[in-house]
Amino acid sequence: MAKVNGSALPAGQAAPLSADTVSGNPEGGRGAPRPNPEVVARAKRRGFTAAFKQEVLAEADAARASGGIGAVLRRHGLYSSHLTKWRQERSAGILEGLTPQKRGPKTKVTAAMLENQKLQRENERLTEQLRKAEIVIDVQKKVAALLGRPFPQTEML
Repeated sequence: MAKVNGSALPAGQAAPLSADTVSGNPEGGRGAPRPNPEVVARAKRRGFTAAFKQEVLAEADAARASGGIGAVLRRHGLYSSHLTKWRQERSAGILEGLTPQKRGPKTKVTAAMLENQKLQRENERLTEQLRKAEIVIDVQKKVAALLGRPFPQTEML
């Protein structure tokens, strides 16, 4: 029994000769680039559009042959639970449910919160302007002292 890349071939089938086996390449035809073994840091959740879901449901409903639904699921890379959930949403008449939804708690943004954020940003901007103005005033005081001209004292509130 002949072996190719460590797997046995059926009887009567000869192992194909490649240029690498003839030339004595120790790699044995493994000159192809290897896939990147780097693992993605965080898996990305798949999202399906409503049109795709309805198309797959129609395809699954039309599959009457033995194993037809399984073939549809394999072709699209889905699980049977996807079909079950999508069918429930369709039968309940929730077409909006077929569109992908954002996960997690909903944020409640009110007008007061928006106003508060706006005022905080403005406060930070004005604080930075004041800091810069105080630096300029200090430099002016030092220059006036070096030139022998007294800088008028201002009353701080």
